[in-house]
Amino acid sequence: MAAANHYELLQITPEASTPELRQAFRRLSKRFHPDTTELPETEAQEGFRRLQQAYLTLSDPERRRAYDATLRAVTSAERPMPRTTVTVVAAPASVRRPLSGGEWFALLLLALAVVFSLVLGVGLAWARGAELLRPPSWWTGSGQTAQTLPSTAADVVPAVTPGAAVQPPAAGTGDLAA
Repeated sequence: MAAANHYELLQITPEASTPELRQAFRRLSKRFHPDTTELPETEAQEGFRRLQQAYLTLSDPERRRAYDATLRAVTSAERPMPRTTVTVVAAPASVRRPLSGGEWFALLLLALAVVFSLVLGVGLAWARGAELLRPPSWWTGSGQTAQTLPSTAADVVPAVTPGAAVQPPAAGTGDLAA
């Protein structure tokens, strides 16, 4: 991780925009953060500290101008700064890592919440006297899909005789009038 300047450390060009700077920092911080790396702890802490310092310097426009001026002065004294070319760095392959203790704890809490919700729901239904194992209303349980009841002619009574006029009773007449 030895780099001559902040731009090389973040693997960006001096003309990089703020979003490119942020993207480079996030990509590299995943690689060097002490909680997510396979590197030894001291090396990871040192690398991540240097990444943070480079990002803080280059993300502030005033600090970046001062850093660029210092960098130009140092490099012009040593040698003329060659024109850098943009190199496209492929995204690193996804690396599966084991879950941390905090992630396991969060999963445990989630599972306990689901179990508690189920127990609470079943317990309330049981306390109210609801049937816990009731077949759905659309399932009859037999092989038939629909049943028709036999009807007789005596069961069928027309409401109105055909051809009769239907009129409401006259107002004020009836059994309730006294």
